[in-house]
Amino acid sequence: MENTLHKSEEEWKKQLTPDQYHVLREKGTERPFTGKYNLHFEKGVYTCAGCGYELFDDSQKFESHCGWPSFDAELGSGDRIRKIRDTTFGMIRTEIVCARCRGHLGHVFDDGPTETGQRYCVNSLSIDFEPKK
Repeated sequence: MENTLHKSEEEWKKQLTPDQYHVLREKGTERPFTGKYNLHFEKGVYTCAGCGYELFDDSQKFESHCGWPSFDAELGSGDRIRKIRDTTFGMIRTEIVCARCRGHLGHVFDDGPTETGQRYCVNSLSIDFEPKK
């Protein structure tokens, strides 16, 4: 992506809350069922909390009962989110990060209930929401 955002870790620490920094920059995870967007279903767009890049539309969100906000696709043509093989904790998963700032969002799984078959499992701390006007 040509407009990749680069900041020092000190700049990130000044911009983000400690919890957001832990998730976005240190690949942390919030506890299930605690995030403000888990059961959030307003009309609007979900953006990266690190850089404001638009990632998901409300029409892509669904209740997966996993404890984190879940989406069945990303905005655009597959260029908003980078997918990275993750073998931490003895598992094989696919990490998802913002394509612009490389902030950790969560993981994507092939067990979604819609026609895409995808479940983008996202930390609320890694996203913001812009309501439709």
